[in-house]
Amino acid sequence: MSTLHWYQRKFFKALISERQVRFGFVVTSLVLIFALIGPVLVPFEPTALMGMTYGAPEAQAFLGYDYIGHDVWSRVLAGGASIIWMTLAASLVALMIGSSLGILAAFARHKVDQFVTWLTDVFMAFPDLILVLLIVSMLGREPWLIVLTVSIAFIPGVVRLARSVALNLVEQEYVEAAKILGYSKSYILFREILPNMLTPLLIHLGVMLTWAVGMLSGLAFLGYGIAPPAADWGLLINENRAGLLVQPWAVFAPVILIALFALGTNVLAEGVGRAAARIEEK
Repeated sequence: MSTLHWYQRKFFKALISERQVRFGFVVTSLVLIFALIGPVLVPFEPTALMGMTYGAPEAQAFLGYDYIGHDVWSRVLAGGASIIWMTLAASLVALMIGSSLGILAAFARHKVDQFVTWLTDVFMAFPDLILVLLIVSMLGREPWLIVLTVSIAFIPGVVRLARSVALNLVEQEYVEAAKILGYSKSYILFREILPNMLTPLLIHLGVMLTWAVGMLSGLAFLGYGIAPPAADWGLLINENRAGLLVQPWAVFAPVILIALFALGTNVLAEGVGRAAARIEEK
């Protein structure tokens, strides 16, 4: 059995045995399932006016009504799909582009490395939320544009991580040995470099998911996210904050779900890091 396959087996066993990984995976999966199947289970049209403004819970609307009489439960069920797919898309786009640029900088060195590092430093000089607000306010609130903007804010961090890890791996003895034996750069990249980068990149992906759901919720709360009357968890908080004392569930329900997703992804990322550390100790 090769060293790579041995490490993969050990890593998989360590993940399964890690309590934080199991807890984070279960919590994240439950929120994902809720968000994905929620739009199919809505009892009423999310944009339909069903009751009084900030109406109290009743038999047909057990979470009550929102600021203009929408059924809160229907909007909570329908509002998860948008924020979850945007969170996943922004994080994955940032991971793919950022890791590619980081590996390119580590392999190319010299002027390419200097340019990528300089560009990364320039973008990291801007606070993430300010950068996203600036771009969205100028170009619009289309979902794909919001996803692209959030991913741009995350890419510099991925570039820095990927470059640092790749630079360390390039100098390892087994990589030098592969070069001496005449293996191609593509073989070394896909067989020696990338497999050993997966663990730190997966940990960072979990952290980005936590950041992304928080940032997207913040954008919607500030009025720069999904445009009404669409149902969105962040938008629900913004729309109903004025009636918090009268109808708290219109705010608490989306807040709880966003918090659970952020908790799940954060604990999952930390658990993956612990599992990787345990293998390295052995």
